[in-house]
Amino acid sequence: MKLTFLGAAGEVTGSCHLVDTGKVKFLVDCGMFQGRGADRKNRQPRVRARDVGFVLLSHAHIDHSGLLPRLAMQGFDGPVYATRATCDLLGVMLPDSGHLQERDADRNGKPPLYTERDARRFLDRLEPVEYDVETRPHPSVRCTFREAGHILGAAILDMRIGSARVVFSGDLGQPGHPIVRDAATIDAADVLLVESTYGNRDHKNMAQTLDEFAYALTDSLASRKGNVVIPSFAVGRTQELLYFIAKLQTEGRVPSMDIYVDSPMALAATRITLKHAQMPQADNVRFTESLEESMRINSIRSGAVIISASGMCEGGRIRHHLRYNIARPECAVIFVGFQAEGTLGRRIVDGAKSVRIFGESYPVRARVFTIGGLSAHADRTALLGWLGAFKRAPRQTWIVHGESVAANALLGEVRRRGWNASVAEAGGTVEF
Repeated sequence: MKLTFLGAAGEVTGSCHLVDTGKVKFLVDCGMFQGRGADRKNRQPRVRARDVGFVLLSHAHIDHSGLLPRLAMQGFDGPVYATRATCDLLGVMLPDSGHLQERDADRNGKPPLYTERDARRFLDRLEPVEYDVETRPHPSVRCTFREAGHILGAAILDMRIGSARVVFSGDLGQPGHPIVRDAATIDAADVLLVESTYGNRDHKNMAQTLDEFAYALTDSLASRKGNVVIPSFAVGRTQELLYFIAKLQTEGRVPSMDIYVDSPMALAATRITLKHAQMPQADNVRFTESLEESMRINSIRSGAVIISASGMCEGGRIRHHLRYNIARPECAVIFVGFQAEGTLGRRIVDGAKSVRIFGESYPVRARVFTIGGLSAHADRTALLGWLGAFKRAPRQTWIVHGESVAANALLGEVRRRGWNASVAEAGGTVEF
């Protein structure tokens, strides 16, 4: 059996791994790259699409699923297996991605990676599966989707390939978060791929995280009389943000605010979340869909919490809201998710004095908060805790889905346990 790391190796985005069993070739994930050099990498074929028999998809985030329509355009004609909630989310996320591709093509003069129509045609390939029920995508491959605790529908892929047990962690969630269950424990594997997004650091605990979040909201809205802009992924982060704001409102810990969720996809994702799980409702929430509604938000000078995509500020409506607020010292920008290297979000988090948005330079005068405890990714302690459930060391562990510092930090911890482990190299192939 051969395993080739086609993405999320030495970086966080672009999750894609090719498995060749000798009887069938299949992909685990087929995600978009984000950040520096992303367009070039997204346009390069990573695999002969016609050779791929099927895809096992860990979850709906675009850095794991976003190139599936393009794979189909290149000749892939097999099924894509994913949990039922993931399939529901893809029904809105992939067409939205295609729409954004078309819009960007109009701006930059390059052909879109795929169109909204291409994405909608692709949706017929989705094969929904249930958690903890074995699926047989091929006579030589069995797979059970286990809860990953990351976002709605996210899964650990627990596979049997011949006599070998091969486990892909997917993106693991931080324990104790609302809406989704904690990640399932796995006690054994012959080969393990584990994510390492936060492999070198811990989040603050939930009590400290909510204290920090409450302070950031109160300082900006009540003390400074400004707005709060929150770049947020439309799926997962936005729903949890609304949950936590509702909790703080119920406890009387934050001032009155008008909440604008400026993302049509976030509205669709919230409706899907309510279909699969329960969540409390925050006060004074307005979901905006039209461009006219979105533009009206930019005339608001104080008292607004603006939640908008994309979470790394690489596209979507968030850039417009940053343009109108980032130069105002009474405002705040709150980051609640990982910011990949090369993204606008990462530049702001790293302390840039000014940033370019739509070709113009804006000084960063707004207060910038990074609240890691609201991230959907497990931190270092949680990752090690999940690995600690293994009753014996896998024969081989591969560290994926992390930038070099984080991946190597987790590698050191794993090797100190006596495990045979390596950091995956982009484009590298291993045989076992």
